Amino acid sequence: MKAGLRFLNAMSSFGLSAVLVSGAGTLATPTLAEAAVIGSVQVFGAQRAGEEAVRSNLTIRPNVSFSDRDVDESVKKLYATGYFSDVSIVVSGSALVVTVKENELINQVVFNGNRKIKDDKLQGIVKSQPLAPYDTAMIKADVERIKEAYSAIGRSDIQISSQTASVGQGRVNIAFVIDEGERTKIADIKFVGNNAYGDRRLKAVIQTKESSPLSFLTRKDVYSENKLRADEEALQKFYYNHGYPDFRVISTNAVLDEAGNKYDITFTVDEGERYQYGDIDIGSTVPDIRADDLKGQLETKKGDIYDARQVQSTMDAISQRVSAAGYPFARVRPRGNRNLENHTIGVSYMIDQGERAYVERIDVRGNTRTRDYVIRREFDFSEGDAFNQSMISRAKKRLEALGFFSSVNITTAQGSASDRVVIIVDLEDQATGSFGIGVGYSGDDGIVLEASVEEKNFLGRGQYIRVAAGAGDDDARTYNISFTEPYFLGYRLAAGFDLFKTQTSSDDYYTYNEHGVTLRLIAPITDDLATTFRYTYKQITYDEDGAYGDDGVAYTSDDEMSTPYIAMIEHGTYVQSSISQTLTYNTLDSQMMPREGFYATATQEFAGLGGDSNFYKLSARARYYHTLSTEADLVGSLALGAGHLFSTDGEDLNVFDQFTIGRQIRGFKTSGIGPRTVDDGDPLGGTTYFTASAEMSAPLPGVPEDFGLRAAVFADAGTLYGNRVDGLGDTIEGTSMSWRASVGVGLTWDSPFGSIRIDYAEPILKESFDEVQQFRFSMSNPF
Repeated sequence: MKAGLRFLNAMSSFGLSAVLVSGAGTLATPTLAEAAVIGSVQVFGAQRAGEEAVRSNLTIRPNVSFSDRDVDESVKKLYATGYFSDVSIVVSGSALVVTVKENELINQVVFNGNRKIKDDKLQGIVKSQPLAPYDTAMIKADVERIKEAYSAIGRSDIQISSQTASVGQGRVNIAFVIDEGERTKIADIKFVGNNAYGDRRLKAVIQTKESSPLSFLTRKDVYSENKLRADEEALQKFYYNHGYPDFRVISTNAVLDEAGNKYDITFTVDEGERYQYGDIDIGSTVPDIRADDLKGQLETKKGDIYDARQVQSTMDAISQRVSAAGYPFARVRPRGNRNLENHTIGVSYMIDQGERAYVERIDVRGNTRTRDYVIRREFDFSEGDAFNQSMISRAKKRLEALGFFSSVNITTAQGSASDRVVIIVDLEDQATGSFGIGVGYSGDDGIVLEASVEEKNFLGRGQYIRVAAGAGDDDARTYNISFTEPYFLGYRLAAGFDLFKTQTSSDDYYTYNEHGVTLRLIAPITDDLATTFRYTYKQITYDEDGAYGDDGVAYTSDDEMSTPYIAMIEHGTYVQSSISQTLTYNTLDSQMMPREGFYATATQEFAGLGGDSNFYKLSARARYYHTLSTEADLVGSLALGAGHLFSTDGEDLNVFDQFTIGRQIRGFKTSGIGPRTVDDGDPLGGTTYFTASAEMSAPLPGVPEDFGLRAAVFADAGTLYGNRVDGLGDTIEGTSMSWRASVGVGLTWDSPFGSIRIDYAEPILKESFDEVQQFRFSMSNPF
């Protein structure tokens, strides 16, 4: 019974009233409001909880004065344990009598009717657990939690009820009965007010997608209020970055058709006018900071289309330069001078001292998998350091570049004092693993298959691990294991290693085995530029697998033992020990599907730290991406590559020291071009190469863009020539600078199974001894 607090039988010898407390309510007389004292505490009804557990939750102690407030607090604490359905407290004579009625305990929690979400996941969602007290309020809350879990997978019409069954001895079983219903689909997404870009293009910008036959795999058609808010932000960012600074989302309406169990979503937008940059200048009120010295940091140029990314990048570059000059609190603010007649925006970057503010703390929220320290180390500051808004922008960019999160949002809040700022980081983890399959046809190996498992955020620590294995005809086998720690010894240095092994054979004359290890250290120079140092040690073994001469040199056939095979290589083991250094410049807007930006690498390698190889290699490759038509999402790219090899000891080179190319020129096998033996056509590699490539891609016509299909046309060209292998004489061909070229078409599909690409290339310029590979297939699947 829950009757509140009542006072019974005045006890004049103690100057207080007897007290009865039942339920959570309290009724107190003025007599009890005065201090009182009891001599003992008696507990009844606590069979499972135990008397001491009850006493420990009382605020009243023997021989210590108390009032009605203490009685009320004791009742609340006992109810808060969840183990009691009724509580009464009686002051009788000099004793405090506490009588409790215990809740039933949960014996078992089961789920019936669930197919889309397994029992183990539902067990982790509900708070009702075995041996916990049965609480009807908790059961109702668990029903709502299960509904939210089903809504997250697109089942909003789910029906859930709970059932209980007593099993005796104060225990009860709970069953959640679930009617999963049908998936709630998104039938249509449309835009109102868009003129510059069509619905098809804008649908590619947002995360929410219309339902399709494969939506049950992608889950991109799941309705979510949070996703819609993220979609609004994505649309705003897209327009801001393409010349529309006045863009705004007027409204977003999602209408549920209950009969069809599907949503229709409408984004109503106001694009505004498209603007170009007007005059660009810099102003400064900070002593010793001259505007003319900062003009090299400007990324915004008069006449270019307005791009919010360029404005932010310019602010960050100026802020970093000023901070390095000894002004950590300096603030860079852009001021726009809008000309409505010619649709230009002049930008003035104003630099002032800024207010002195310090970081009080950094709060990280929403990361369910990635560990806090992985996130915090991307900030250039910590608690107690000077606060600078540009540093927040850089941290956000770094967190997004990790690829660990589907959304990153950083805001600030007032700290405990006027000069204290709290940084709030809201994130949402995403899948960072992938399973990849590559299929191709390569030389004498025939069909080649490679499977790989890759994880970019291993155990939530930000570490990278990849395991790959490949196989082909003629016992061709490859094995690779890679690991990278992105913050070695607590510094922004990425350290890692690669273990590799390759086995192949050639026409039953020899078996080639290569295995070794590479140690890597990557150091950032700027946000866009990094350098990589490597040390590689590998052993290369040519085992006897056919006919050899008396001196161990392999020959072409059993019948003809006069022509030296594979460049006079004797069977045995060779060692190659080398160091290399690579510069990488990366300004791509996306690593998965770049539309703008530049990616370039330049590598130098020196072999001669012991072993059998002595050479110096130089190689470089660069690719530029540019959107040719934003409306059609037409993206073009150009690539150039080159390499040259020197002997450092004046001697001839080994076959395995030289360049082999082919993947850079589609339509040819991996080692399909360049110098090779006359009799058997085995590739020998070359000392010099040049490559060039041009590609243009767009969504496949007639297919909704959110389906993820893109078509590409491309043209590749290149040459590989020169050879420094001893003893070949007139048994080698292809050493001249002869260019090869190919044209082709490609198809990429951002499918539910992963990113799939198929290329068909037709060589249009080749030598008679070249080996072609017209089809190429690759697949990478996130998990």
